[in-house]
Amino acid sequence: MSVRHRTRTGVGVALATSLVTALAGCSGDAGEETAGLAGATTPPPASAAPSVTATPSVPATPVDDGPPSAERELERVTRITGALTPKSVVASSTGHVVAQNMIYTHTVSVYDRDHDLVKTIKDRITPADFGHRSFTKPVQGGPVEAAFSPDGEHLWVSNYSMYGPGFGHPGDDVCSPSSGVDRSFLYRVDTSSWKVDGAVRVGAVPKFVEATPDGRTVLVTNWCTWDLSVVDTATLKETARVKLGGRYPRGIAISPDSRTAYVAIMGGTQVLRVDLAGILAGKDDDDVLEELSTPGNGPRHLNLSPDGKYLYVTLNDDGRVAKVDARTGKVLRRATTGQAPRSSVLSPDGTALFVVNYESDTVSQVRTRDMKVLDSKSVDHHPIGITYNPATDEVWVCSYVGSITVFADRAETTD
Repeated sequence: MSVRHRTRTGVGVALATSLVTALAGCSGDAGEETAGLAGATTPPPASAAPSVTATPSVPATPVDDGPPSAERELERVTRITGALTPKSVVASSTGHVVAQNMIYTHTVSVYDRDHDLVKTIKDRITPADFGHRSFTKPVQGGPVEAAFSPDGEHLWVSNYSMYGPGFGHPGDDVCSPSSGVDRSFLYRVDTSSWKVDGAVRVGAVPKFVEATPDGRTVLVTNWCTWDLSVVDTATLKETARVKLGGRYPRGIAISPDSRTAYVAIMGGTQVLRVDLAGILAGKDDDDVLEELSTPGNGPRHLNLSPDGKYLYVTLNDDGRVAKVDARTGKVLRRATTGQAPRSSVLSPDGTALFVVNYESDTVSQVRTRDMKVLDSKSVDHHPIGITYNPATDEVWVCSYVGSITVFADRAETTD
C-alpha cells in the first residue's frame, strides 16, 4: 500500500501564523539533543559497567492494596548509573523497563523489576535484512523513545537519525521539511529475545512513538518533516504520513478505542486531534485533522486519563502542566511544576501525574482531580524521561547526565 501524504490547509495556515513567534518551542529539545551534533554540552562519558546504589529498607515489591496514588508519596529506592545516556524510560506490564540511550551510547538498556540490567540492545542493523534493499551495509541509529505493544511481545524504538552508508544528512534540532534531513527508522524488538526483528522507514528525526490499544497501528511524530507516520504492525509498513502543518511535533496520546490520536506541536501552542479511524478508512484531508486546544507554549508530552476524558499536557516553555477536556479542548486547570516540564506519566489509577522538570532537577507529583502539586523530589541534573512500572508501583526517572532514579509509590506512614 502506498504512503498517503495529507494536509489540511485551514489548520496549516493557523498553525503557521502562531508559530512565527514560537522559536522557544524549538529550543525545548535543542540543548538536550544537539549535544555532540551542534556543539552543545555533551553528556559525561558513560562508565564501562552499570552501577546500582540501592536503599535496602525499601523493597521493590508492588502495592497490592491501599490508597489511591494521589494519597501516597514517593520514596527513593535506588539510583542506577553506568553505560547510560538515557533520553527516555518506558515500562512494560511485565515489569521490564527500557532506557533509550540516544546517539551517545547507541543502545537500549533493559532492566527487570529488581533493577538488574538483563540486556543491552545495540542499535546497529543492516536495513536490507528487513526488506530495505537500498541499504546493504550496517548502519547505526540513535534510540530516542519507545513503546511496548499492548500484548508486551514487542518494543517499538524510534531512532533520531541513521549513521553510516547511505545516510549523509543526519538529524538536527533546528530543521524543516525542506532541510533535506535523512529519513530514519523505527525498530521493532522481540521482547522474548530482546533482538531487533523489524525496521520501518518513517520520517526525519522521529521522536515520540505510541502503539494503539488494539495493537494494529503504531504512530510516530517526525520532528523535522513535521508529520505523523502511521505504521501497520501486521505488514511493518508506513501506510500513511499525515502532514501536521506545525513545527516540531512531539507527544502522542491515543484514545482507549484506538480511533483518535492527540499530537502536541512543541514548536507552537497547539494540541491536534487526529482521526485515526478516518485515516484507515481513507477519508479526505479535512476530515482527519483538527486543532483541539491551545493550552500554552511549547506543549511537549501528552497523557490521556484511563477513561479518555482528560488530556494532561506539559508546557515546556511555560513551566506548567494543563488539564484539558479531550472532547471540547477546554483548558480546565493548570499547575506550575518547575522550569521546563518535559515528560510525564499517569499513575495506573489516574489519580496522580508525575512530571519531570528539566531545568529544576525535580520530579513533581500532581493530583489530577484539582491539579494541586502535592510534592516535589530532587533528582539528578536534567531529568528528561519518566515512566511508571505497574508491576512494582515504582516511578523511574532518567536524567540526561547518565542516571536513573527509582522511587516507590508508597502509602504514607505515620509515626
